[in-house]
Amino acid sequence: MFATIAASSSSQGSNPLVAFLPLILIGGIFYFLMIRPQQRRVREQRSLQNSVEVGDEVMTTAGIFGTVTEVDDDEGTVMVEIAPGTRIRMVRSGIARRLTEDDEEYDDEPEEEDQQSP
Repeated sequence: MFATIAASSSSQGSNPLVAFLPLILIGGIFYFLMIRPQQRRVREQRSLQNSVEVGDEVMTTAGIFGTVTEVDDDEGTVMVEIAPGTRIRMVRSGIARRLTEDDEEYDDEPEEEDQQSP
């Protein structure tokens, strides 16, 4: 098959690189639209996990909300208080996001639904 392509392209006098140009373009588009943004998100998530401090309100990857009470940099773990007197020890990579006041205000707002009267 490749011999046929090479023979037909050499008989026409075109460059074999032109035949692979669409594949190269698709690979470049895939890299810039899929791989590069994912690498950026991973970097941001690692940065968030490394910047967690005592007193931060966080949400774990399991959906548990709590407040960081201790940070152990040597082991890479944090102690999270999920209820008064209830603490769990977890790895930093288990932290999905840090909650801010903006997030809490958004979560507390009831959803407004359009109710139509007949």
